[in-house]
This record gives sequence, C-alpha cells and structure tokens, in this order.
Amino acid sequence: MIQSARDHGVSWPIVSAAFTEHARRVLPAQPQPVAVLGINEVRRGPPRWVLEESTRIWTTAVDHWHTGFVDLSGHQGLLGQVEGRTTAAVTGWFNERDTAWREQVAFVAIDMCAIFKAAVRAALPHAALPHATLVVDHFHVVQLANQALTEVRRRLTVQVRGRRGRKATGSGNYATGCPRCAARMHGAQLDPMVDDLHALPARLGAPILAAWNAKEDLLDLLALARIHPDRTVIADRLFRFYDRYAASGLPELQRLATTIDTWWPEILAFIRTDTTHAGSEGTNRSSNHRPRRPARHRPQGAGDSPAVALPRRRWRRTAAEQSTADRPYDVDA
Repeated sequence: MIQSARDHGVSWPIVSAAFTEHARRVLPAQPQPVAVLGINEVRRGPPRWVLEESTRIWTTAVDHWHTGFVDLSGHQGLLGQVEGRTTAAVTGWFNERDTAWREQVAFVAIDMCAIFKAAVRAALPHAALPHATLVVDHFHVVQLANQALTEVRRRLTVQVRGRRGRKATGSGNYATGCPRCAARMHGAQLDPMVDDLHALPARLGAPILAAWNAKEDLLDLLALARIHPDRTVIADRLFRFYDRYAASGLPELQRLATTIDTWWPEILAFIRTDTTHAGSEGTNRSSNHRPRRPARHRPQGAGDSPAVALPRRRWRRTAAEQSTADRPYDVDA
C-alpha cells in the first residue's frame, strides 16, 4: 500500500481509503457461517485521547487495542476487527450478525480473558452465541504454569541466597531447563538439571522440584487432548495436579490451581475437542507485520479490513511422547 502511494504520487491515507472502499464492494456484507470462531486481541499502535469540554474528562478517541474474529474451521480467515477490547465491542460485532449465523457457532476459542468470556455469555436477553462452547487455548495455561514455576524459583533463590541466581553456582542450568517440557528434553539435558536441583540446599531445591513436577502434571493433563481419553483418565490427572499443589504449600501454585479451577470448564472443552485459537494468533502476526496506520489518520471507531491468516504448522506427537507419567524425577519418588 505504501509502495502504491509512492508510485501514484499520492499520500498514504488516500490509498488506504481507496483500498478500503474497494474491499467493501468486493467482500460480502456478512461472513459465511462458521463452526469454530476465534477471538483475540491485537495491539494497533498508541492510543489517542480527547478532552470533553463539558465534563473536562479525558476520553479515549482511538484505542490501542483491537479485537479480531477469525474463522478457525474454514478458509475465511479474518472475519472482522473492531476497535477496543471491551465486552461492548465484542457483543456489538455479534449483534451485527443475524440469529441464524450466531446459532451455527459451535465453539469459540479464546485466551484466558474474562472480557471475551463475558461477551460470549452475555444475556440480552439471550446469549450472544446460544449454542457455543467456550474453549481456552492451552498455550496460555502452559504459560501460566511456567510463570508460576519461575516465580517460585526467583523468590526462593532470593530468600535463601539473598541475591539472584548465578550460572557459576549452577543456577543457570535449571533456570533454563525448568520451563521446558520434560517430554521434549533429551536425557543429556534433563539429568544435569535434576542433578543441579538435588545439589541445592533442601529448602531451595525441593520446592523448585515440586513446582516443576506440578507444571509437568498440568502438561500431562493438557496432552490428553491428543488422544480423547475417558473422563476417568482426565479426573485422575487433574487430581494428581491438585494433590501436588496441596502438598507443596507454595502460594504460587495455589494461585495457579485457583486459576485452573476457575477456567476448568473451558480447559476441559479443549481437552475434549483439541480446539485452539492458533489461527487467531497467526492472523495477529499477519496484521502486526503489515504497515500500521498512524493514529492521527485513524478515524474513531475505524477497524481494519479482513486479512488472510498466515498458514500455521502444527506438529503433533503420539500420546506416548506427550505423556511424562513415568518420569523418574518425581519429588515423591
């Protein structure tokens, strides 16, 4: 678009307006029905504020967050993008679709965002998507587990040593290895990390190892999405994670377990369906790589035209490779 403006000797906003008008004529007024819908936010430059003369209150004229809606079951890619990351912005886009379109949405994949959850479940007077099942993407669950493990390691290192960890004392080995999945680590990488943890003082190494095992228990639970197991298997692995958290007494794991309990229906939906919003993340990547319209050229409420999501490569492993149920470094062993 920028190159087109240079070739024709016009400004960038003129080319953008011409492209937007052309897209409105070519694209259908309503997207085709979708079975799996992805919702995700994307940052679109700095915000802009205006001062209301009557109230003398600053209000947002241009929001730096946009919300995108992506077809995860078909080939339509980005269905629409609205300015803002609020319940009103999301439900407003839903209300622009007719009832027949909303009723055909079977699954909605989101990250762990309460705003999107409330928007899908909004009842005015009926749910915006009456037959949709919310699914939480497992990437964000793993991210929270690794964050809890890192917080445990940093807090205990400062308490015991009075400083941050250093590679010279072996801290660098387990600091790098702990966030990694045990099923993806070679023995030559896993063994030194565990040896370093055992070599630490008991009040430092044992809690970190317990937090690492709890993280691995949670990964084992999420890995069941690949094999669609019986509910008893899911319950067994969920109990193993909760039991590990309860025995550890670590506040970071308590916060993680509370989050898992709060979002468990959506996490269970992922385990049963293996539905992710990787397509939404891919669309965000495509949007972020395109030249952004400066905030001063973006009118209030203006969104972006639909974009084609980048193809994604999904690497799947067998259930035997996914599970770490037989790992030899369980802290209780």
